[in-house]
Amino acid sequence: MALGSHCYVGAMALLLRIFLLLISIFIFPLGAHALWWVMREDVAPNWRSADWSSAKLLPEPSEAPQAIVAVYAARVGRWRGIFAHHTWIVVKEAGADRYTRYDKVGWGSPVRTNGWAPDGRWFGNAPHPVTVIEGEAAQRLIPQIRKAVASYPYNSYGAYNAWPGPNSNTFVAHVLRAVPELDAALPPTALGKDWRPLQDLVGLTPSRTGIQVSLGGYAGLALGWVEGVEIDFMGLVAGIDIRRPAVKIPAWGRIGIDSITW
Repeated sequence: MALGSHCYVGAMALLLRIFLLLISIFIFPLGAHALWWVMREDVAPNWRSADWSSAKLLPEPSEAPQAIVAVYAARVGRWRGIFAHHTWIVVKEAGADRYTRYDKVGWGSPVRTNGWAPDGRWFGNAPHPVTVIEGEAAQRLIPQIRKAVASYPYNSYGAYNAWPGPNSNTFVAHVLRAVPELDAALPPTALGKDWRPLQDLVGLTPSRTGIQVSLGGYAGLALGWVEGVEIDFMGLVAGIDIRRPAVKIPAWGRIGIDSITW
């Protein structure tokens, strides 16, 4: 009995340590960011009153004859902005007179094309570039990107689940995986980027520079040169970026050297 009691106490102590570790790594940052978020006065109360206009990150097509590929991320609306970003893809061939923007959203059916300004605000939140590629390199990638967009397997009506996925960020991660030359990692707050079907637990990271394990998007681990080290717990991601030194803090995102690739 004494030995059994000792084992029980030891097991409970271990569980308590794990619980406290999860709180310190994931819950405290989430709570702090939630407090900061609700104190903001510029969060749009609904989609009708939100600003969806261009953030003026991209030049007018007439002023940029070169090919351009860009991936953007912006905080989502209302309370969900506490912990999540929405991401999308923009392309423009050399000499084209307009950009093409691709999004996968919950209230639309298949992948939306040009639903919003290519560099538009999302629920009033300004986007930031995940990657921008110009010139011949972009021109070579655009056919691959369009092919990846067309091959997205969750592109039908109803094939969307805000959490844990597949969602808008699962779509962009699919394109990054199909076109690893984009050489980019989505922000840690891109909820759903790590979603994989349960029968596909282990695979390469989107950049194909490392290994990713995902328990249906509820928990997971990624280790890659482009993605760095990431621990996913219920959609919250903590980790470090080795290639471009930074820390990844749940809800807050990536803090360190800018990850943009020109």
